[in-house]
Amino acid sequence: MAAPAPVTRRHLLHLSGAATLAAAWPAARAQSRVSLRFSSSMVADQNAAHFVWYEQLQANLKASIGDAIKIDYFPNNQLGKESDVVQQVKVGSVDMMVSGSSIFATICPELGMLDLGYLFDNYAHVAKVLDGPTGTALNEMLQKSSGCTILTWASHFGPRSVYTKVPVRSLAEVKGVKLRVLPTPAFIETFKAMGAIPTPIPFGELYMAAQTGVVDGFEHDAATVLASKLDEVVKSCWLTEHLFSPMVVVIGKRGMDKLPADLKPAFQKAVADATAQQRAIASDKGSAAIEELKKKGIAFHPMSAADRASVRQAMSSGLWASFAKQYPPTAPLFAAIQAPRG
Repeated sequence: MAAPAPVTRRHLLHLSGAATLAAAWPAARAQSRVSLRFSSSMVADQNAAHFVWYEQLQANLKASIGDAIKIDYFPNNQLGKESDVVQQVKVGSVDMMVSGSSIFATICPELGMLDLGYLFDNYAHVAKVLDGPTGTALNEMLQKSSGCTILTWASHFGPRSVYTKVPVRSLAEVKGVKLRVLPTPAFIETFKAMGAIPTPIPFGELYMAAQTGVVDGFEHDAATVLASKLDEVVKSCWLTEHLFSPMVVVIGKRGMDKLPADLKPAFQKAVADATAQQRAIASDKGSAAIEELKKKGIAFHPMSAADRASVRQAMSSGLWASFAKQYPPTAPLFAAIQAPRG
């Protein structure tokens, strides 16, 4: 058996250099890790649609690329109120934001079309439309106006319906009823078209306003009604399902530029997978919230097909047409949204 070759000085230097490189590699990887600041207005728990999506994204990234991309999540308006954070995403001081689509209408007014009532039938309709050319067109409009990019369209925990103290079950019965609505033209005009008296009130004042009779009721999704204990001040729900509001995740140009080219495919796949996972969870959460509200004494009354057709026709010839005239690029999008319904 041959004797082992003597260890030369050159060999020692080579081994030493290799060991140094091996030791330095984890540190180099740690230094090259991308961190993205991600803002949400909701609390960080399982009753928040934003947080559920973030959790799926984080898990997907960890499974595919380890710690190469780190998402620093800031819930509950920690980085500021949504109207301010939109501007921060635009300039790059915040990388990403998850919210309802309506807040981005402040920098891309065309996105406001998604807040118009009775536009969608359900969240499957929303997904079919926004995962296709219509979503792409809206993304291009946002990119052109702000440099921001829509990463994905996810779901809230169910559609918005009307909750009242005294039962309301039809367009005839909602006439003259004072309903708290979001302080946006789309919401106000939607309920005017239905014959109600829309009353903009901050969400934080809603419980007291309903309790003291300032309003007769409000419109919201079942999960929020449950989480905010609003079932204590109303007894009836008219399932108008007037708004299936998409949840949107947006990244600014600086945030997008932080992502190395070799990591972008994995990042985009993690985003897409998070949305598919979150949509399924959101559907279950919305249904569960309704069942829980029933146990708490809320009576649910479906909206009749005739009333729905009537108010949708009024919306189509009124608000939708007016919006398309004001923002011509949205006109073909309204038609595309109606196509799956036909």
